[in-house]
Amino acid sequence: MDKETLTFNQKIIEEFRANEGKVAMFPGLSMVVLHTIGRKSGNTFLVPLVMTTKKDGEMMLFGSFAGAAHDPAWVHNLREHPGIDVEVGTEKFATRIEELPAEQAKNACKITASNNKTFAGYMKSAAPRNIPVFRIHRL
Repeated sequence: MDKETLTFNQKIIEEFRANEGKVAMFPGLSMVVLHTIGRKSGNTFLVPLVMTTKKDGEMMLFGSFAGAAHDPAWVHNLREHPGIDVEVGTEKFATRIEELPAEQAKNACKITASNNKTFAGYMKSAAPRNIPVFRIHRL
């Protein structure tokens, strides 16, 4: 990650921790801080993300990267090291992150896009890249 991204992420994480998981830039949205392990470096990286929480409590992550043409670094790190800690609200806990199979991910993206114009725009600008989707399993 470049220095500017690290500084931005650190500010988001500080606000997240100071406000029980709430961040003003993302009002009303659920946030998570991933403690990813670098696939090349082995270093731990803290990555703040918006998370989708379904009615049944299932936690999902979408690797939209704001519609970029490539996957964000955290996606590659999770594929290599799916057993990580996460922070949600005031809790920190161990997880196993599961990437959804391609068809399930496409379906999850379509459902999300139908309810979220911003995400629909991300899907359009990311095409032909398929946005990867991950399920967080609390251990």
